[in-house]
Amino acid sequence: MNSTSTLSSSPNSSQTANNPLGAEELRLIDGYWRACNYLCAGMLYLRHNPLLREPLKPEHIKNRLLGHWGSDPGQTFTWVHLNRLIKKYDLDLIYISGPGHGAPATLSNSYLEGVYSEVYPAMSEDITGLQKFFKQFSFPGGIGSHCTPETPGSIHEGGELGYSLSHGFGAAFDNPDLIVTVVVGDGESETGPLATSWHSNKFLNPIHDGAVLPVLHLNGYKIANPTILARISREELDSLFRGYGWTPYVVEGDDPALMHQQMASVMEQCVLEIRAIQEKARSAPAGTAPERPRWPMIILRTPKGWTCPKEVDGHKLEGSWRAHQMPILDPVTNPAHLKQVEAWLRSYKPEELFDESGKLHAEFRETAPVGQRRISGNPHANGGELRKPLELPDFRKYGVKVEKPGQIEVSSTGTLGKFLRDVIRQNMTSFRVFGPDETASNKLDAMYEASGKAWMAEMKPEDADGGFLATDGRVMEMLSEHTLEGWFEGYVLTGRHGFFSSYEAFVHIIDSMFNQHAKWLEKSKLELRWRAPISSINLLITSLVWRQDHNGFTHQDPGFLDLVTNKSPEVTRIYLPPDANCLLSVADHCLRSVDYINVIVADKAAHLQYLDMDAAVNHCTKGIGIWDFASNDAGQEPDVVMACAGDIPTSESLAAVAILRERCPEVKIRFVNVVDLFRLMPETEHPHGLSEREFDSLFTTDKPVIFNFHAYASLIHKFTYRRKNHDNFHVRGYKEKGNINTPLELAILNQIDRFDLAIDVIDRVPTLQASAAHVKEWLKDQIIESVSYAHENGIDSPEINGWKWPGEDA
Repeated sequence: MNSTSTLSSSPNSSQTANNPLGAEELRLIDGYWRACNYLCAGMLYLRHNPLLREPLKPEHIKNRLLGHWGSDPGQTFTWVHLNRLIKKYDLDLIYISGPGHGAPATLSNSYLEGVYSEVYPAMSEDITGLQKFFKQFSFPGGIGSHCTPETPGSIHEGGELGYSLSHGFGAAFDNPDLIVTVVVGDGESETGPLATSWHSNKFLNPIHDGAVLPVLHLNGYKIANPTILARISREELDSLFRGYGWTPYVVEGDDPALMHQQMASVMEQCVLEIRAIQEKARSAPAGTAPERPRWPMIILRTPKGWTCPKEVDGHKLEGSWRAHQMPILDPVTNPAHLKQVEAWLRSYKPEELFDESGKLHAEFRETAPVGQRRISGNPHANGGELRKPLELPDFRKYGVKVEKPGQIEVSSTGTLGKFLRDVIRQNMTSFRVFGPDETASNKLDAMYEASGKAWMAEMKPEDADGGFLATDGRVMEMLSEHTLEGWFEGYVLTGRHGFFSSYEAFVHIIDSMFNQHAKWLEKSKLELRWRAPISSINLLITSLVWRQDHNGFTHQDPGFLDLVTNKSPEVTRIYLPPDANCLLSVADHCLRSVDYINVIVADKAAHLQYLDMDAAVNHCTKGIGIWDFASNDAGQEPDVVMACAGDIPTSESLAAVAILRERCPEVKIRFVNVVDLFRLMPETEHPHGLSEREFDSLFTTDKPVIFNFHAYASLIHKFTYRRKNHDNFHVRGYKEKGNINTPLELAILNQIDRFDLAIDVIDRVPTLQASAAHVKEWLKDQIIESVSYAHENGIDSPEINGWKWPGEDA
C-alpha cells in the first residue's frame, strides 16, 4: 500500500561518487525525511493523538480536511539534502517554496529545526506542542496552507503562482555568499511570470551576487490535469532549459534509497559548480568583466504525493492527480478509509523518530544545521533584521528654482532622476532601480551617470553608444513587469531598498503581485512582531493618461489607484506631487519609509512648476493645503473651492482659476491641492485621514467643490462620501474617452480641461449663473475652437502650449 520503508544501515554499504551517502548517513537523512513527511500528513489530518500513541479514531481527525499533499514529499526531500550540504560546506542558504499550498513542507522543517517553537513557544517540541501544531493548520484561528508571513523561513507567499523564481533572484542580488534554492512547481511553471523569470540568469553577476539554484519539481499533475513540462520528452525538456541558459541535472525515481543517493550526488555537484563559478569570477584580475555562467539547476521528477497510499478504492493515488490535495477525503465517516489513513501515517514509523516526550530523537536532529544556518532561521528570510537605512543625499539641493509660480516648465521625473543617480552612488550594494525598458523614456536617464543597466548576456560595440549596459549595473531593465516586481520584492524582503518606475497603463500587469505583497505586509506589520520592518516598495507611475497623444486609447488607464485603495490603510500610500520639488520631497520620504507600498504619480513631460523647495516640503508634509497664490478668498468665505490632485489636473485647474479671476473677478475662489490622496479619507478610516474639522475647514460644509482628479472620479467620491459636504463635491476625472489627441483635446473629451471647469463653477455658484452667461458662451466657443485647431494643426494652439500662471495681475 505504501512505498515508504526504513532504510538499511548495513555497514557493507559503500560510498562512491554516485552513492555519496554511507549507510548511517543514509539512515539518518531518510529518518529526518520521514519525520518531515509524517508532520506534513499530520497537519492535514490530525487534531488529536499526534504521535498515534493510541489507535486512530474519527474524533482524532479534523472535521474539515483542507490542505495539499501532492508536492510536500518532494519539497521535504529537497530540504533534507540542502541541510546536509549546509552542514558540510557551511552554506548561507534560504529556501523558497513555489508550489501552491506547499506550506506543510516548510512548516514541518521549521518545527523540526526548532525555529517554529522559538518563534511560537506554545508550539513546543513535545507531544502537547505537536498537537497544537497539527491542529492550527488550515483551521479556524490558525494558519493557512501557503507559506504565509507567519511561516518562519519564508519570504514568499504562495497564494498566487508564478513569482517564486523572481523572488529568489531578488534575494540573491547583492548577497554574494547567499544561495537561494527555489523549488518550482510544475503547475507553477506554466504561468507566464515563471516562464519569463528563467531569463533572470542573464542578470546575475557571479562577482557580487549570490546564486539561485532552481529545483523544478515535476510530479506530473496539477489539481486535475497533467502538467505540460512533465509530459514532454526528456530531450525537449533538456533543450528547453539549456536554451534558457541553464545546465540541467535530473533526479528521478520513487525508491527512497536510490533517490537519496541521486539527490545527494547531484545537489552536491550543483553546489560545487556554483562555488567554482563564483571563485573563477571573483579571482579574476580587477576590471575583468565576468562571462555569463551556465548556472546549474535540478529537475526533480517524483510521483505526485510520493509515499502516500498507492491506491484508494481501486483508483491510483500515489502518482496521480488524486494525490494533489487531500489523498483520502472521508476518514471520519468511512471506517475503511480511516484505517488506510492510519496505516499511511504509521508507515513513517513515528515511534522510531520521536522520543517519549514527543521530540525528534537527537540523532536525527543532528542532521540539520544549527543557529542561523538553519534554513527556517536564516536572517535573510526576515530581511528587516539585516536592513540598514539608505545613505540619502539632501534632496533639497536637486530642487528647481521657482521665483514665481507657474512660469517655468521642467520635467519632474527628469529632476528626480538626478536625485536617484546620487542615491545609487551612495548605496552601491543595497539599492537598485527597476523598470521595463523605460528608464530613459521616463526621463530618469541621469541615473546612468552613476550606473549602467545590469546585463550579463552578449554585448555588442554599438551598445556602448547610449545603451549603458554593464555587468555590475544597478538599473534593472527587462520587458516583464512581473519579473521586475518579483526581483524588487525579493530584494526588499531580504533587507535592501529599491525604486520601480512604470508606464501608468501597464502597471496593471502587476496588480495581483501588488495585492499579494500588500497582504504580506499587513499580516507582518499588524500581527507578527517577530518580523522586522522591511523597506517599502516604491512605485513611480508615469507616462500618464493625460499625455498619451501618440500612444492613444490603449495607454490611457489610471485605474491602478483604485486597486491600491482597496488594500489595508496600514500599508498603502498614494502621492500625487504637482511639481518637481514636491516629487523630490515625496521620493525622499518614501525611500526612508518601511512596511509600505508607496505609489507616486508624476508625469514625465515638462510641466509648469509652482512651489519653491521650502513651500514644497511644507505642502508635502501637510499632504493637502490651500495655495494662497491661486486663491482670493483670504479672510472671507469662498464662493467655490477649486480642488485638484495630480500634476496635469492641477495645471488645468489653475488655468480655470485664471480665467475666472479675469472674467468674473467678483467670485471668491479657494484653491486646494492634494498631494497625499489618503488625506481625503476620514481619520477613522486611514492613518493619514483628516478629521471632520480639518476637512470642513478646507472644503467648507456647504459650498460647491469642483475637484479635478487625475484618475477615475468615483475614487474621490469613495473617499469623501461620509463628509458633510459630499453632496456638493463635483469631481472631474478620466471617463474612458480618448485616442490620438492633443493634451488639451484629451482633457476636453474627459471634461477636466480649464474651460469645462470654469463652466462648472459658473453653473454651481448661484451669483454667476445669470451674470456670467456671456462668459459661459465664450468658454463653449473656446472648446470648439481648441478641438478644431487640434484637428487642423495636430497640436494645441500657442496660447494653450505657452500658457503661464498670470500672477498678481490675474
